[in-house]
Amino acid sequence: MAPQNPRIIALFDVDGTLTIPRGEVTPDMMQFMHDLSKKITVGIVGGSDLPKQEEQLGDGIASVFPYNFSQNGLVAYKDGELQDVQTISKFLGEDNIKRVVNWTMKYLADIDIPVKRGTFIEFRSGMMNISPVGRNCSREERNDYEKVDLARNIRKDMVAAMRKEFADLGLTYSIGGQISFDVFPKGWDKTYCLKYLPEGDFDEVHFFGDKTFEGGNDYEIFSSERTIGHTVTSPEDTKEQCTKIFMS
Repeated sequence: MAPQNPRIIALFDVDGTLTIPRGEVTPDMMQFMHDLSKKITVGIVGGSDLPKQEEQLGDGIASVFPYNFSQNGLVAYKDGELQDVQTISKFLGEDNIKRVVNWTMKYLADIDIPVKRGTFIEFRSGMMNISPVGRNCSREERNDYEKVDLARNIRKDMVAAMRKEFADLGLTYSIGGQISFDVFPKGWDKTYCLKYLPEGDFDEVHFFGDKTFEGGNDYEIFSSERTIGHTVTSPEDTKEQCTKIFMS
């Protein structure tokens, strides 16, 4: 059933917006999203791949709302139908992929942090996700690392070094979540998903996200001329803002 205002669409980040970082959506929040989808068109746009998005939002999430974008829209679904898939390996070539991976492993080996776990580089079809502590860390280790990272700018400094080292590759670096950052070709940030939303189909395109600061993985779409950006601090804040804007 079409929403009351189909020409208004709201796109939602996942971590920190619909869920706590790497957490599962609560039944109450998912019910709110279903209620919202009766008012306006709803879409999800996350940086993680679809399996991770399903871990957080539930199996079959690509078919729940009209638009679903994983890996910033490099994997795009509309009404449950796959629209397109783009890959970083095709774009950069294997020699450059190995160049980035080898440099990253050497850099991370020299970083002194309280703990290191596993999966420091996660290769996704549309990006590389790099985590100094390793994505296999526990939630407690994740929270502890975030405090260290904020105090010592570990990810920010690494991004600065990579910008210099790989200036010739035309890459973008986007810090998101608590423990990692994404590396992908310029233009492959979350604004990539907007290509699937023809301007003539929507009067308003809203975006809700928590990492909307410059360098955060929501910044480009938040500040895009095509969107009305909203910064949120938690799922509860997302709910409160959406209620005031769309349901009052």
